[in-house]
Amino acid sequence: MAFKIGLLGLGTVGAGTAEILLSRDSHPLLQELEIYRVGVRDISRTRSLQLPENVLTTDLEDLATDPEVDIVVELIGGLEPARSLILKAIASGKHVVTANKAVIARYGSEIFDAANEKGVYVMLEAAVGGGIPVIQTLKQSLGANRIKTVTGIVNGTTNYILTRMQSEGADFAEVLADAQQLGYAEADPTADVDGLDAADKIAILASLAFGGRIKLADVHCEGIRQVSAADIDYADKLGFTIKLLAIAEEKSQSSKQNGDEEAELLSIRVHPTLVSKTHPLASVNGVYNAILIEGEPIGQLMLYGRGAGAGPTASAVVSDILNVAAILKTETVPIPHPLLSCTHQHYCKIAPMQELVTRFYARFLTRDSPGVIGKLGTCFGDRKVSLESIVQTGIHGNLAEIVVVTHDVREGDFQQALAEIRAMEAVDSIASTLRVL
Repeated sequence: MAFKIGLLGLGTVGAGTAEILLSRDSHPLLQELEIYRVGVRDISRTRSLQLPENVLTTDLEDLATDPEVDIVVELIGGLEPARSLILKAIASGKHVVTANKAVIARYGSEIFDAANEKGVYVMLEAAVGGGIPVIQTLKQSLGANRIKTVTGIVNGTTNYILTRMQSEGADFAEVLADAQQLGYAEADPTADVDGLDAADKIAILASLAFGGRIKLADVHCEGIRQVSAADIDYADKLGFTIKLLAIAEEKSQSSKQNGDEEAELLSIRVHPTLVSKTHPLASVNGVYNAILIEGEPIGQLMLYGRGAGAGPTASAVVSDILNVAAILKTETVPIPHPLLSCTHQHYCKIAPMQELVTRFYARFLTRDSPGVIGKLGTCFGDRKVSLESIVQTGIHGNLAEIVVVTHDVREGDFQQALAEIRAMEAVDSIASTLRVL
């Protein structure tokens, strides 16, 4: 039997997906997949991909609800009409494959509830990490493990910018402008450089890793705009590199919620981080992504590869299509298949950032007056912030630059100390603060 595909979107990823489906030579099951309809904005547009004219349509809703279509593949991106089309496809009994991390992170609960009720699949391997098979790894391969942490470099644009800043000693604005010219950054880079894209992705990964739903508003999010060439240089001298990390980690077991469901107490956050040069993620450079997973009994596992682009992302999309087709072909397998569906209902409890225990790096500009280092040390000590090092690194005009690295401290204590230091007459400004992995 042939499975009919309705493809929403024929941009970079959509065209890459169509090329794989049309090639029919990488997997025997591709012979049984047919691109039945393709939804586009403009049929008259010239395309390098050759498709029969009667396949293309501008009526996306009609495609999503077409009774002949078995699997709807949503690759148009954005929140709307993508969300509505996914829900209409589900309501019409279609299985859905999507690369849309923004829709899943924000409306995943609504979408998965609808899919479970209708008995269809929503597959999203391409939503995180491009071609890196992290979704199915968490859902299937690591199913016997208790996951402790998921730490990832999941945004290629910011990783490219930080890599260039480190290798060239350049400032953020200069490298961003160059990245936009080269096509590595969007004209509006907000989602990338402010950490929003990474927050979407870690919310999805945390939900899978810890078996509960995540409210995107609970994910602490900071971007890389405040990272300067000076911070990159100091980090290097201290034995670190700076990466934008997306982190989800188990803190402890919280009380039971929603009857018998047990909710994890998690810390979920995105922020620029000083990473030791000996850490596995330190060597992940350029536009590449990597996700480090730690669990019991497996220990550490790192997945690495290209996090975006037509080839990697289309590879993940077609992998999901093949998974669904294989299940549909096997009549004895129940629908929905427990290893492919998303069935958890409760929300994970998220620990407040004030309770996070971590190391910090901070850079101060102070007036060059006697005893300022001692005053900083005393203020930190009064707030139970233990210092690993505190050094004056140089003089800039009439200001002294002082760099501090702490031991593990409670974030709330550190922030209270900073508030008091900011009010000191001898302190001109706190130039930057970054967490240390």
